[in-house]
Amino acid sequence: MQTSLLNKYCDARLPWYTIYPTVPDFSATVGAKTCETWLRRLPPDDPVSLYIQVPFCRAICWYCGFPTSLTRSERPIRKYLATLHAEIRLVAEQAPRALPVSDVHFGGGTPTTIAPADFLALMALLRRCFAFSKSATIAIEIDPRAFTAEMVETLQVAGVNRASIGVQSFDGVVQRSVNRVQSEVQTASVVESLRQHGISRINFDLLFGLPHQTVRSCVDSTRTALAMRPDRLAVFGYAHVPSYMKRQRQIDETALPDNLARAEQAAAIADTLVSAGYRQIGLDHFALPNDELALAQKAGQLRRNSLGYSADTCKTVIGLGPSAIGRLREGYVQNESATASYHQHIQAGRPATSKGYCLSPEDRLRAAIIERLMCDLQADVPAICAAHGFDPIPLLNSADRLGMLAEDGIVDIEEGFIRVKQEHRFLVRAVAAAFDTYLDRIPIN
Repeated sequence: MQTSLLNKYCDARLPWYTIYPTVPDFSATVGAKTCETWLRRLPPDDPVSLYIQVPFCRAICWYCGFPTSLTRSERPIRKYLATLHAEIRLVAEQAPRALPVSDVHFGGGTPTTIAPADFLALMALLRRCFAFSKSATIAIEIDPRAFTAEMVETLQVAGVNRASIGVQSFDGVVQRSVNRVQSEVQTASVVESLRQHGISRINFDLLFGLPHQTVRSCVDSTRTALAMRPDRLAVFGYAHVPSYMKRQRQIDETALPDNLARAEQAAAIADTLVSAGYRQIGLDHFALPNDELALAQKAGQLRRNSLGYSADTCKTVIGLGPSAIGRLREGYVQNESATASYHQHIQAGRPATSKGYCLSPEDRLRAAIIERLMCDLQADVPAICAAHGFDPIPLLNSADRLGMLAEDGIVDIEEGFIRVKQEHRFLVRAVAAAFDTYLDRIPIN
């Protein structure tokens, strides 16, 4: 890929478009009262997804961009769980009867910092407050460095059936440079234990663009991961924003790869995975052909939500815990990020919503186009406009960046049908940005 194109379009400030509009466009005008109203309006028979944020880790990885706190004590976790229980009951009381649940995701942080007995109690409460389907996907993120035999047995009893394991890199030099030392043996042991306990749907997270990473170290780490044969892998580019995440100031900026090196690393990982039989999903996921993501992509039903790519077709996501984002029919809501503020809201008997966004018809149209681009690397803009009751001509004419993208050979456009060229899929965020009406704050040079 040409260095000039990478420098022109690889802007780290571009959103990842897991949702649209994006979080910087959220407003405090959408608060607890609005959230309560939206919850009460949920259709009682439509399945929902639950996302539970656990904002604690036993060690802090310097690359991490998520709000999480270091704790070696059980006390803050138990305090948080008491408030989380209250939030679950509060949300369930607002919603019309026990909502059907098809997907649950425990994110973080490290959800397995929760003690086994407390995790079972949390799952029992969720099952009392919501109507879990028999085939519900219950997924959890795991740090192999602090994962016990008791915890894997607990996950089996709780009905967990998917696990996402943080790997990032198996290169010792890279691991030490980001404070995440984790051996291949540790990781393989956790994978084997999960499978022995019936948790066979395994996801790995890999990162490129970390300090001291090279194409060779990325390929070696990928091959090591492949030996454990996860069902899917998420391959993310490290986003270095030390002004926003203070922990990233520990990272040696002089050891970070440039845009061209990052693109070469991403391409090398992708080639390695595709050669091993994985299907490339959207921008940054890979899945075995029989995995839900690959099947959803093949059927044209791949979705994008706040967790990334998903086969989950629920229109509603209920976010629980500090900073969790929910998607309700009228718009988005996000909880307070600071745990102290989160506790205060819930203890006062109101949702912890700090901000959100009320979707307009045009927002929904643009979100649909952006989602198809991010999922399929193409979008039939006239067809999507017709489905939303809009004329495609003004919309296409207002997307000024499209002409530049076409001139630079990144996309083909024919009668409003936009297709990202395969060799430029790394730049799909820049294509999606052409339809982001709120993005004037981020000019492309």
